[in-house]
Amino acid sequence: MDLFEKCGKFTAAKEVMAAGFYPYFRVVESEQNPEVTVEGRRMVMLGSNNYLGLTSHPKVKEAAIAAVKKYGSGCAGSRFLNGTLDIHVQLEEKLAKFFRKENALTFSTGYQTNLGIISSIAGKDDVVVIDKLDHASIIDACRLSFAEVKKFKHNDMGSLEFVLKACGDRGKLVVVDGVYSMEGDIAQLPEIVKVCRKYGARIMVDDAHGVGVLGRTGRGTAEHFGLEKDVDIIMGTYSKSMASIGGFVVASEDVIHYIKHTSRPLIFSASPPPASVASVIAALDIIDEEPERRERLWHNTHKMMKACKQMGYDTGTTETPIIPLLMGDMERAFMMWKILSDEGVFVNPVVPPATQPGRCLIRTSYMATHTDEMLDRVLVILEQAGKKLGVIH
Repeated sequence: MDLFEKCGKFTAAKEVMAAGFYPYFRVVESEQNPEVTVEGRRMVMLGSNNYLGLTSHPKVKEAAIAAVKKYGSGCAGSRFLNGTLDIHVQLEEKLAKFFRKENALTFSTGYQTNLGIISSIAGKDDVVVIDKLDHASIIDACRLSFAEVKKFKHNDMGSLEFVLKACGDRGKLVVVDGVYSMEGDIAQLPEIVKVCRKYGARIMVDDAHGVGVLGRTGRGTAEHFGLEKDVDIIMGTYSKSMASIGGFVVASEDVIHYIKHTSRPLIFSASPPPASVASVIAALDIIDEEPERRERLWHNTHKMMKACKQMGYDTGTTETPIIPLLMGDMERAFMMWKILSDEGVFVNPVVPPATQPGRCLIRTSYMATHTDEMLDRVLVILEQAGKKLGVIH
């Protein structure tokens, strides 16, 4: 049998393309601004994770350019060997201070960060306990780990307690998303902390969508709940509020030291390029210096959440700038995407395995830099589209 036979038989995507309903790999020809150019058309961007609008901030762009001029375009090696620059160390010191932890470590992608933390920390005698809706990178990290993996029902504390109780006295790591990226709900961290304390489990929060968004000063989900000292490991990415690419982990000195010397995804990957690192340093400063961006983000979030609910859309249990419009079946989700796209609104349809069967949705997400005029324009289109499909009445 030819290994490549499956490739020729894979026709599902081509069939969707032929029908004109293919929503993936769209080519954006401009910055990730509230309005983007997609294949020559101007569209309102409701499909980006650029929550604070920092990817086009002058200070971020200037920092990236200056870094390229000083350090070149890349490091040509891993952090472990020749790829650690002084700005990598500067960023890690800044991250540790920002999140009020002892130390930090930076990775080249967010996906790699989860792989690097979990596969390093959890061994064959340990158990990793994850929420059923945790990000794919967490699930893949567990596969890479030699630990036993157990799942609990989404945000269900009874289920978490049942699972932890069955783990006995083995080393236990509970991993949750701070903000769940498809439906925008927040982990029940106060209750999770209580249950973990009861059973001696360590807590890791993937706060990719919480940093810059939640908390009094944008430190994320732990700050939002006043539990910064109770979360053992915070992981995050630079590709959302921090305007770049890469990821980080903040934790105790001992934990970071251990990951640095045992994490295969860190040791055997090239280090983040200078421009990326400098962009994040600048973005962290802006998060502190321009709190009005977070205020504007929440203004836009509340405006759109209220309006969508008043129209009759089911927005699930979201509490964040990620606002899902639940469609139910896959066909309706793709049809809604097509209508919105034709009307100049860029959104993302979410179907299994990224969501549960029968819970397909249109994922909308908002930026601090969206104007009221843009959002009012979108609301008119959303109402017309919803009525056309019979999603709202």
